[in-house]
Amino acid sequence: MGWVATWVAAHGYFAVAVVLFTSALGLPMPVAVTLLLAGTAVHTAQLSLGLLLLIAIFAENFGATLMFFAGRATGWWLLNRLCSLSFNPEVCIFRSADFFYERGSLTLLFARFIPGLNTMAPPLAGSLNMRPLRFWRLDVTGAILHVCAWVAAGYFLAPIIRRVLAGLQIFGHWIFSVFVVAVLAYALTRLAMAIHGRKYSRVARVKAEELRERLEHPDPAHPIVIADVRSHGYYDPGMQRIKNSIRIEPSRLLPELEALRETIAPICDIYVYCSCRGDATSARVAHMLEQRGNRVFVIEGGLTAWMKAGCPTEPVPEDDIRHLPRFE
Repeated sequence: MGWVATWVAAHGYFAVAVVLFTSALGLPMPVAVTLLLAGTAVHTAQLSLGLLLLIAIFAENFGATLMFFAGRATGWWLLNRLCSLSFNPEVCIFRSADFFYERGSLTLLFARFIPGLNTMAPPLAGSLNMRPLRFWRLDVTGAILHVCAWVAAGYFLAPIIRRVLAGLQIFGHWIFSVFVVAVLAYALTRLAMAIHGRKYSRVARVKAEELRERLEHPDPAHPIVIADVRSHGYYDPGMQRIKNSIRIEPSRLLPELEALRETIAPICDIYVYCSCRGDATSARVAHMLEQRGNRVFVIEGGLTAWMKAGCPTEPVPEDDIRHLPRFE
């Protein structure tokens, strides 16, 4: 909070604009603290309330609008990138999508108050084909509510905030230590997850061209099953999958295996693919299948590599698409 206070005091409106705009683009910025300090500056007549609100609302809406059109152009790809730093990217995407699924476009009115959803909401609205004017109206309203709430809190709590800032000048090194510990804890958690995931690296992998060769010259002794283990949330209408592949839902792997036990013979070679970074879901599913006595391979690069190699695909069946509201 100390460095944020220094930044806001030194740069005023520009600091507020930069923090809110970059936060709207998905960068982790101290938005609430910045607006609280801006409200305190209004209380002490260092900033003009009207100009502050105008700049802050414009900065938030401008950044969100860029993300909206980026989501409209790239769909789930951008959402996957935004969630890539979270501990569970699939849960990150699903949680945000479920807000839209349950609450529809009104999500934009309160999304900025919910960490994570504040960044995901605009590209989600774009990927779900919301009309730009409708998005703009809702997002501006949400930005007004968000900015006014935090600035008002900073204005009315100005005496308390000034005392807190005075205390931080004395105990600032303790605050920095807590920040360092938090960063280290995050890094160690990521390291532990990486070490835990090393067991998946031993799963056999094949290139798309190798599998295509096997499909063109089948071995009757080892029939092939290709399994699509992408999560439902990654699907948009019109998306493709590997031709003749079957669906295995990774979040319901054990029940799915029980249902498929009668159709997948022990002699089958199972090839799994996903669309996530590093084939993470494919490797996890393949590892579990191997533990149950199956012969499994991960298709390197997933569906992207398969399509780049010019291998045959087909539309995802309607029953396998998770339908989110489309704002036509």
